[in-house]
Amino acid sequence: MNPECVDVSMDRNTPEPRPIRQLDEAAIQRIAAGEVVERPASVLKELVENALDAGATRIDIAYADGGKTLIRVTDDGHGIPQDQLELAVRNHATSKIDGSDLVNIADFGFRGEALAAIGAAGRLSLRSRSTGSAAAASITVEGSRTGPLEPVALSDGTVVELRDLFRALPARRKFLRSDTAEAREINATIKRLAMAAPGIGFTLRDISGPGASAGSATTGGPGRLRLRADRQPGPFAEALRERLRSLLGKDFVESAIPVEAAIDGYALSGYAALPTYSRGAAVAQFTFVNGRSVRDPLFLGAVRAAYSDLLSRDRYPAAVLFLDCDPERVDVNVHPTKAQVRFREPQAVRKLVVTGVRHALAGESHRTSDRIAQDFIATAGTAAQSGRRPASHATHHRNRPSQRALGAGFQLQGPAAGAETSPPGGPGAMVPAAAGTSEAWTGPGPEPIDADRAVPMSDPDSTGPNADPFLPDAPLGAARAQFHDTYVMAQTRDGIVIVDQHAAHERLVYERFKAQLAAGGVRSQLLLLPEIIELDSGDRENILAIADDLSRLGLGVEPFGGSAVCVREAPAILGDIDVTSLVRDICDELAATGYSNAVGERIDRVLSRMSCHRSVRAGKSMSVAEMDALLREMEATPFSGQCNHGRPTHVELKLADIEKLFGRR
Repeated sequence: MNPECVDVSMDRNTPEPRPIRQLDEAAIQRIAAGEVVERPASVLKELVENALDAGATRIDIAYADGGKTLIRVTDDGHGIPQDQLELAVRNHATSKIDGSDLVNIADFGFRGEALAAIGAAGRLSLRSRSTGSAAAASITVEGSRTGPLEPVALSDGTVVELRDLFRALPARRKFLRSDTAEAREINATIKRLAMAAPGIGFTLRDISGPGASAGSATTGGPGRLRLRADRQPGPFAEALRERLRSLLGKDFVESAIPVEAAIDGYALSGYAALPTYSRGAAVAQFTFVNGRSVRDPLFLGAVRAAYSDLLSRDRYPAAVLFLDCDPERVDVNVHPTKAQVRFREPQAVRKLVVTGVRHALAGESHRTSDRIAQDFIATAGTAAQSGRRPASHATHHRNRPSQRALGAGFQLQGPAAGAETSPPGGPGAMVPAAAGTSEAWTGPGPEPIDADRAVPMSDPDSTGPNADPFLPDAPLGAARAQFHDTYVMAQTRDGIVIVDQHAAHERLVYERFKAQLAAGGVRSQLLLLPEIIELDSGDRENILAIADDLSRLGLGVEPFGGSAVCVREAPAILGDIDVTSLVRDICDELAATGYSNAVGERIDRVLSRMSCHRSVRAGKSMSVAEMDALLREMEATPFSGQCNHGRPTHVELKLADIEKLFGRR
């Protein structure tokens, strides 16, 4: 027999048919526990959300060994009446819904098997005293066995304690990570919950060690977190800002911009960090829908799109954003852990997030993150303190020169107004101009920066206690000098600003290009031969649904029978492109997220390259008038705090910080 013709079907182990059986209660509980209780952090999430729904103002969380041996949550909420404790630990028993409406959920929602499943995963103890009750009671759950009610001493509120997680599921316990990793996940979970409730006090303690059973807390450690309860909370934005200062640090808060926007019944609020305060991964993006922390692809994708031409591709924005709407307009039950949601009008949500964040960032057009300057001060200060001075050389603190003398010195260092400089190096380069004029621009491209828009310096003969002849009333100050023909130094009321002239002008030119494109639309060009592209039925339907939007961007897509589409026009600014690849990229984005900005992003990249080539180069000498004109236009241009690649265009150093470097403070 030919071995290649052997019928291998005879070697298959055909299973015997087995009867359908009803699982017993213990097996049902263990399965539910495996679905609800993924790890210790998921237990804490359920218990803390219950405490918040109970109206707690203070929540104390303690855990040991990464939550594997002990999890305890204590709250001062309204508690559970004694006659309802036994019902509370049963499957699908809740006070949050009545079963008639599973969409209009106004709290953290309902997971019917939560407490029962947690009890099946370990040893659960529930103690509670309801508001106004004369006594407290407790109940225990272990596996499928529920203990009797017992009286206990307890003030108003609830204490839920879980010991020996996955005691009944040893296989699941083997897949838990190290104690440190589980503790880190607990900390991250509580931080997200604390952001959602800035008026609530939280305490998180790691009580691992010999004193765990007695509840003694270790000092320090990664699990140590205390957040004060704001007993008289002000507006939500103010309370949130203070909470974020505790959780994310001073640098984030000082670089964050308030976001407030609304459209079609959706409201967006929170804080978005300046582009120059960015991260190497998406670890500082926190999004909430109706107070619930979510990691929704639509929401996070919209945040990313808002920073699309403000960050390089390997950097990620930092933001804490809250989206609120009628509960009936969002489905929170599409994910087992409610980490994702489904919106009734996804396009409206995306538009709100993108435009809301962009508008907030544009309002702080010339700002950059203070962290850049602070890092420099810290590094320079450390270096200065570590350097040893020769014993024979004394350090003398002399009187500080007057502002007039400093200004005159800087004037002498910079090129004089109207002085001749090197000839233009290419299209769009700046050439010298007389002070107060704007006739220096040569070559094609956007309009030049206008020296006439510079804020004039004060009259040197002006008098008064606050008269200063060298400083204009402008955020970026007055130009004082240019060094290495690359950086412009300006003096402000309380410090100095150093500007990267190429990066700054590149952003200005780019924004002009975009404004001109928005005003005149995107010109399209007819393809020499129309592109016929075969798609599957779903992709064809998706791309034809947005054909009008693509047409406004210069891409003409029309049906061509069967499952094909025909492309006759493409954006002229893109030049010779692979139309088929572009269309397939659009289809992929539509299938994955429901929207696509592939055409717009490619146009933006072309504009960015054009602006880079048509902006002032490093090494180009500039007159004082040109430098001042650059500063004034930066103050008036959105997003001028960073270039097209996400780098800062300027750094500000406060006078107080500079004085520290020289031992004056």
